[in-house]
Amino acid sequence: MQLTNISSDNSPNLEQSENSTLPFTLQDLKAAIPAECFQPNVSKSLYYFFRDVLIIGSLYAVAHYLDSWYFWPIFWLMQGTMFWALFVVGHDCGHQSFSKHKWLNDLVGHLSHTPILVPYHGWRISHRTHHKNTGNIDNDESWYPVTESQYKEMPLVQKIGRYYAFLLAYPVYLFKRSPNKEGSHFSPSSSLFKPSEKWDVITSTVLWTCMVGLLAFLTYQWGWMWLLKYYAAPYIVFVIWLDLVTFLHHTEPNVPWYRGEDWTFLKGAISSIDRNYGLVNHIHHDIGTHVAHHIFLNIPHYNLLKATEAIKPVMGEYYRKSEEPIWKALWRSSLACHFVPDTGGKVYYTSYNKVQ
Repeated sequence: MQLTNISSDNSPNLEQSENSTLPFTLQDLKAAIPAECFQPNVSKSLYYFFRDVLIIGSLYAVAHYLDSWYFWPIFWLMQGTMFWALFVVGHDCGHQSFSKHKWLNDLVGHLSHTPILVPYHGWRISHRTHHKNTGNIDNDESWYPVTESQYKEMPLVQKIGRYYAFLLAYPVYLFKRSPNKEGSHFSPSSSLFKPSEKWDVITSTVLWTCMVGLLAFLTYQWGWMWLLKYYAAPYIVFVIWLDLVTFLHHTEPNVPWYRGEDWTFLKGAISSIDRNYGLVNHIHHDIGTHVAHHIFLNIPHYNLLKATEAIKPVMGEYYRKSEEPIWKALWRSSLACHFVPDTGGKVYYTSYNKVQ
């Protein structure tokens, strides 16, 4: 059986995926979704890309014109949010859902990610690993839980970084990867990558280095305050958005994680939760609509809402969505989700904290 909406680069083991205790299959979910949801519209995809770029450019123009400390904090919040929106456009490119043309996906992916210091191919490949192994404690790539034993043995500095400063984790992840794993997103020799992906990784690393060099040159020309006002502060807001949303996609006390033969692609794919970001939903391209995205990677972001409504009746109680305020969900999950039991095929996050 072949599902055409999943690229060969991201294809699960479909035989294993069907061999589960779920009352529905991938084919059931695919059949429920209108066929047009799987088709990227190049004009629409380019519209969102150029819209984000235009807004980013306009915000820079306004900030430069006003040059007021009354406006700079507002600018940082707005621009950092737009950096995050631009990242999501590149996210579509990485999944080849931006268009049917790989060259266009890679071009726009680099144009979206390099200015915000994300190595497009390095990220694309590790993100592919995450999607192939979502919900698998042993093989997932990002925001997977540690075991209770690992938690007890974790150095204090690492605990602080993982449980208290995790909204600033992304740059560290790019260089150091996740806990108990090694590898850099910038090195073609990293265990993250296949030998055949060497030149993709080198390309992204060279472009990333050029962007760092450009920022260094502009800082030399105009000073550290220029870097803070025009780039560093928005970049920090972007990182916070990225870590916040990614954390909340997969970190929830009632979302299961699996080990060994208890894991299948489909069970892992639905081990996510949709969240409502209010006014920001449209700005960041409905990335909070995440369950359907994990099941079918090639659905463009602008079709996810329609696809989600189509699969909800099929999934029933297995579909998870939270209307809890984001700040409250973040607070609760950060306190309640510290580790999983050392044993068990299906486990849930827990902690030593008493959380109401």
